[in-house]
Amino acid sequence: MACPSPPRWNNLKWAGKRLMRRTEGSAVLEFSITLPLLVVFVVGIYDFSGAFNQKQKIEQAAQEGAIVAGAQPMSDIAPGTAGPGTGPGSLQPVVSAVFNSLTGSGVLAQGACGAFIGFGPGPGLTWTYTSSCSGTFTDTLTITINRGWVSSTGPPPAVGTIVTVSYPYHWRFNSAIQLLFPGANYALQTSVTESATVHNQM
Repeated sequence: MACPSPPRWNNLKWAGKRLMRRTEGSAVLEFSITLPLLVVFVVGIYDFSGAFNQKQKIEQAAQEGAIVAGAQPMSDIAPGTAGPGTGPGSLQPVVSAVFNSLTGSGVLAQGACGAFIGFGPGPGLTWTYTSSCSGTFTDTLTITINRGWVSSTGPPPAVGTIVTVSYPYHWRFNSAIQLLFPGANYALQTSVTESATVHNQM
């Protein structure tokens, strides 16, 4: 015949079962587990939408620059000795149009960028303009203008201009992902590059 459990042991088992059925504090535990995941999702959505937004603004700036470039004369566009300088006078309105578009859309802060330095002409009558822009980060804005693009469709072949704008986007996602995966490392910045092409009108 089995001996009955001591009353004290029965009391302990009953208390343990009662504690296991209690739900106080479970909400706090669940919140502490899901909070890092929620932060990563929110920051990720915000960050990727910001990158897409900047991509759209850079694409618009390239289109505005290309429209201005297509209306510029070709009389001062000719191969020559490559080197830094201001480049042909007909390209200055193109650089200004791109810069003003990026400033107006908020990609660049007012007065954040220095003077543009032009390099060229390169292959295909290409000039490249760069400017150092300060702010939270020191970044380089690059505008490439190819006035000698030739359409592959025809005949007759059409001559046009390609304007390419490049500017980096700085990600915030890297700091948030550390909450889930300590030591994970993602690129801190990505160069966003967009191009637009128009036929030369002159």
